[in-house]
Amino acid sequence: MPAADAAPSAEITVSSSRQVPLGRLGDAVRPRAYRLDLTVDPAAPRFLGHVEIDVTLAAATETIDLHGRGLSVSRVFAKAGGRSIEGHWRESDPSGVARLSFDEALPAGEATLAFDYDAAFADSPTGMFHIEVEDAWYSWTQFQSIDARAAFPCFDQPGFKTPFTVTLRTPPGLAAISNAPEQVPARIEDGLAVHRFAPTLPLPTYLVAMMVGPFASLEGQAAPNALRPEPLPVRIDSTRQNAGKLTFALEGSRQIVGLLEEYFGEPFPFPKLDQVTAPVLPGAMENAGADLYRDDILVLDASSPVIQQRDFGTIVAHELGHQWFGDLVTPDWWDDIWLNESFANWIGYRIGNAWRPDLGITGDALNAGYRAMETDALLAGRPVRQEIDASTQVDSAFDSITYGKGGHVVGMIAAWLGDDKFREGVRRYIAAHRFGTATSDDFFLALADVAGDPRLVLAMRSFVEEQGVPLLAIRQRGEKVTITQLRYTTAGVAPPESYWVIPLCLRRGAVRRCFMMDKRTETFTIEGEGAVFPNAGGTGYYRFELTGRHWNELIVGASKLPGGEAQALVDSLWASIRAGRGTIEEMARLERKLIRHPDPHAADAPDKALSRLVREGLVHAQGRRSFRRFREQLYGPLLKRYGFDPRAGFYAHEAPARTQRRVQIVAAMIGTGRGRELRRQVGEATMAYLAGDKGALDPAWFDHAFDLYLFERDEAAVRDLVEKALESEDPVFRPAALGAAARSGDKAMAAWLLALADPRLRESEKRDFLDGIMARRDTREFGYEWVVAHIDRLLASSDGQFFSTRLPQALGHFCSVEWAGRIARDFKDKLADTPGALELDRAIERVRNCGLLDDMMGTQIDAEFIKLR
Repeated sequence: MPAADAAPSAEITVSSSRQVPLGRLGDAVRPRAYRLDLTVDPAAPRFLGHVEIDVTLAAATETIDLHGRGLSVSRVFAKAGGRSIEGHWRESDPSGVARLSFDEALPAGEATLAFDYDAAFADSPTGMFHIEVEDAWYSWTQFQSIDARAAFPCFDQPGFKTPFTVTLRTPPGLAAISNAPEQVPARIEDGLAVHRFAPTLPLPTYLVAMMVGPFASLEGQAAPNALRPEPLPVRIDSTRQNAGKLTFALEGSRQIVGLLEEYFGEPFPFPKLDQVTAPVLPGAMENAGADLYRDDILVLDASSPVIQQRDFGTIVAHELGHQWFGDLVTPDWWDDIWLNESFANWIGYRIGNAWRPDLGITGDALNAGYRAMETDALLAGRPVRQEIDASTQVDSAFDSITYGKGGHVVGMIAAWLGDDKFREGVRRYIAAHRFGTATSDDFFLALADVAGDPRLVLAMRSFVEEQGVPLLAIRQRGEKVTITQLRYTTAGVAPPESYWVIPLCLRRGAVRRCFMMDKRTETFTIEGEGAVFPNAGGTGYYRFELTGRHWNELIVGASKLPGGEAQALVDSLWASIRAGRGTIEEMARLERKLIRHPDPHAADAPDKALSRLVREGLVHAQGRRSFRRFREQLYGPLLKRYGFDPRAGFYAHEAPARTQRRVQIVAAMIGTGRGRELRRQVGEATMAYLAGDKGALDPAWFDHAFDLYLFERDEAAVRDLVEKALESEDPVFRPAALGAAARSGDKAMAAWLLALADPRLRESEKRDFLDGIMARRDTREFGYEWVVAHIDRLLASSDGQFFSTRLPQALGHFCSVEWAGRIARDFKDKLADTPGALELDRAIERVRNCGLLDDMMGTQIDAEFIKLR
């Protein structure tokens, strides 16, 4: 076994004659089918299991390597050649590699491995976990990426797809959910209800699902259509207190299923669909036929905040899109998991937008890509597709590069190729690999085949295999546009040598032209009138740098740009400012042009860019005062025009774009001098809400409302708000209230929160406290010192792997070269060989780059803010 501070290798030695694989298991033993029979009482500390795995042995062997983590195995035996052969279990590595040894060699050919064992429930969403909600216990499973091994012995890698036959034995009265339909009503045997499920279609282990508890369920059907002659059973399952708020999710899920069937050109791949919620899940999971979501994603109604409805459409379409792209066709190994998530990220936004065009989901898609560019612009990073040598490296692939960059790259290819051709390529890929596995190259070739242009493969490979954000330096002379590609970096950072084959789409007036840029410098011709917009539709994964005259022309005409292009213009100007070239004055002029843009994403983007510089501490007191006055001048008339009433559902019948714009206007105005009346209204509504009048305050205002409430009060108010949150299972109120408590900016309260040992407080919520404390300047250093003192315990906790990836995000709020060095000194060794190692390198670079920008440009930025009018 390697030392704790050594780099992980793909194998470790456990005997002189054989290595134990930490990566792929190989093909010496291949599973053919699983039979899982588990006894699950969510209120108990442990669960029991009997598992049988049918396998094919390539050669006679006395030992078999497979996976299991934290399982107490009481018996192992194999049935082979008509005999039963006793075996022995040994967990060989903490990652969950296990070895079976048998009293005699198993013959080549077919055999069945059988296991009796028990294991502990987890308290956080890994493996099989349980939570008490309002005096009732529930259990769920979350197996992606390598946590199925914590629930049952298995061959836990995506390339092994087999049928699973699941039996769950539970206390009577509890519901049980798995991937396939329950065959018959549960029967009582030996005092337990026995739930038997039909065999599944072929699945990898990470997509298996088993949930038990007194769920509230709302049943329905997706109506038959031209592709699916029979109705599809659809059910929403949640903890009991959410029973009255599942209708929206049921209706929306049925509609999204139909839109996805139309896109893929074939029916939903599995015989039923359960949409299940859990209060502690960080996001959602695409278990075949039994998707799992954080509560607030599904528990909502038509009066819920627009942003919550957008999340519903995007995330549900993402997870249901996986049913084809990921579940029906699965990556052969983890190095291609990017394709699963990048495609699902793209189709989630596309189908979400088709479901509700009025919600503005397309703007969210572009924002996700631009946010990913912030990470991808760092030197510390990785390409979208990375080699995975050991299973412990897999979780590093689930970050903004996979989702945000990968999804934006998929969208760029789709826009360049055209929707019809791209969809045809997707359908060909699915048809060729149905119920099997595939690789990135399989997908690339399917698209290149319909495109008729082999350079498309080169383009896709360059964007998923090359780290970084292309920067296109553009010079226009009439119809001629000369473009040189570089790698984007911020001020003070030399750009590494990089090269991409770029699917490029330009627009000039009404003329749109797409090209394939495969040289470092090329000249293109585009007819039309006026200035060329370098990223038609905003779908290209690149930034642009322009001449002063070209910037000015685009800024002058910005109010007439489509929303996506306006977002792209703001992002590239923002990047230019960070690189030391663009100016605050240019961004201010752009904000004046976009302030009344009909797309809320575009209208708000410049203000977000300027606000970020203020939050980072690059703007001092006089500059901040000027910025507040600038906001008052721009947003004050809008507030008067839009109006404000904090009551719940008051604007529920308004167009979503108008509702969302009001949220942005209030956010900009509430901290200004002219926001005094706003603060009074919100304050009174908050007091009424916390006193029991739930109609007094709409959830859209929770974050601002609770922050203001605590700002004006003492420690007792923080304690009282935390108590109200812990008494509640409301999936919107609870995290908002706890988050506000963490952001109070009071060091005494920060210490109290970090020491809070209330059993109602979940592990994930304790980590949320730390995020909020370190987000505020007044408590940031206190939070830092607390982490330094407790880091070993935090990393050794049950959610230590999650914590290692979250901590760097909190550390990234600092802004100086000195702090970058301090963070490296205190945490580099601690986070080495954890999933958070790369995130820490990124955080250190962010902090250093922010400090470099301040050192080089801070005085100029501050002076420009002072001049804002």
